[in-house]
Amino acid sequence: MNGIKNWNKSSWRDYKIKQQPSYPDMDELRKTEEEISKFPPLVFAGEVRKLKSEFAKVCEGKAFLLQGGDCAESFAEFNADNIRDMFKVMMQMAVVLTFAGGCPVVKVGRLAGQFAKPRSSDFEEKEGKKLPSYRGDIVNDNKFNEKSRIPDPQRMVKAYNQSSATMNLLRAFARGGLADLHKVQKWNLGFVKENALGEKYQELADKITETLEFMEACGITSQNTPMINETVLYTSHEALLLNYEEALTREDSIDGDILDCSAHMLWIGDRTRGVDEAHVEFLRGVINPIGIKTGPSMREEDLLNLIEKLNPQNEAGKINIIVRMGANKIEKELPKLVRAVKNAGKKVIWSIDPMHGNTIKASSNYKTRAFDEILREVKGFFKVHKEEGTFPGGVHLEMTGQDVTECIGGAKEITEDGLGERYNTHCDPRLNANQALELSFLIAQSLKEARDRMKNA
Repeated sequence: MNGIKNWNKSSWRDYKIKQQPSYPDMDELRKTEEEISKFPPLVFAGEVRKLKSEFAKVCEGKAFLLQGGDCAESFAEFNADNIRDMFKVMMQMAVVLTFAGGCPVVKVGRLAGQFAKPRSSDFEEKEGKKLPSYRGDIVNDNKFNEKSRIPDPQRMVKAYNQSSATMNLLRAFARGGLADLHKVQKWNLGFVKENALGEKYQELADKITETLEFMEACGITSQNTPMINETVLYTSHEALLLNYEEALTREDSIDGDILDCSAHMLWIGDRTRGVDEAHVEFLRGVINPIGIKTGPSMREEDLLNLIEKLNPQNEAGKINIIVRMGANKIEKELPKLVRAVKNAGKKVIWSIDPMHGNTIKASSNYKTRAFDEILREVKGFFKVHKEEGTFPGGVHLEMTGQDVTECIGGAKEITEDGLGERYNTHCDPRLNANQALELSFLIAQSLKEARDRMKNA
């Protein structure tokens, strides 16, 4: 049984809570929670422990975390092709970072559960009409009418079913041959092939093929070496809707550990990280690795209190600090946090979310993010860690394998006027596969330098 003092999976209900929907029928909500509590787990204790052990290597500067996926998954866009394309672009990026950056890569997707979204207001208004905010497909619908915006508990069941199907497909891709490094040439998505970036990736793929041919001549093949033809893509999402998270929380039958079986890793948002509030109370009791979104308002003592509350044993691989400062603030705000954590001897991963702090409204009225600002924040992140003697452990991106036009800039130079061509997001703008792959090439050299520095320290 869980030995954490004064904790059980329902204890969060006695705490102040933010960013939750107001369900009109509490009896239906309770019945739905009970229904989900009988569903099979989406992830397993052994997988969670394996991720934690890989995260421990990131803490030590021996691996790098690549975390990416949709801003918010949707019921409408759910199909096998979208999942496959996300898997492919994650594989491409991991290969670039591993080969060009000289570093093993831990791959974690924002998928198979990333449905709930925090909102800056409980209501939104259009043309004088005021309705409850859209909180993600797990809660309500984004159509702007009264019926669509009523929170519906049965949406949690649909989210579970979609997550389960997504997990099944991801496991098939990871272990069924699509991850084989011999197929690195085939991971190219059509629109990536058609430009200079595609040529750069092709050059890298040719080098990998040559290496594999040499290894095969030495007797090392995908038939006798599973790591060549298999991989693991872990899942993650923001643990926002606690009714859903509690319903999927289980006790491991072998050693009694408690884990949230909705995902391998969970994170707590910048709006819900109050140390004495419900989300922290829930997450302190599960064994899953936990991310802490950290914006410019985070104070040193608050971050240290959160780390202590969520990881009192100072276990390596448990805490991932996901920095989201904005390109203009990161070099000013991040150093003091890094110093405080380092001086306290806390074992954490530092990763960078360069998306949320760089959101702007274009002249065309679309919400967007500029590729150059995203890159500038990533570079600032690496610079701070170089100056502080710490390891820049990962990157956290809102991205898609689809050829969308939601973020401006990049090699194909998406302009503000071109945003409307394929602006498909349900919430925030995402990097397309081309931009995500370009970013991985641009940070690979910085990663290699950071790894070399850690090895020589």
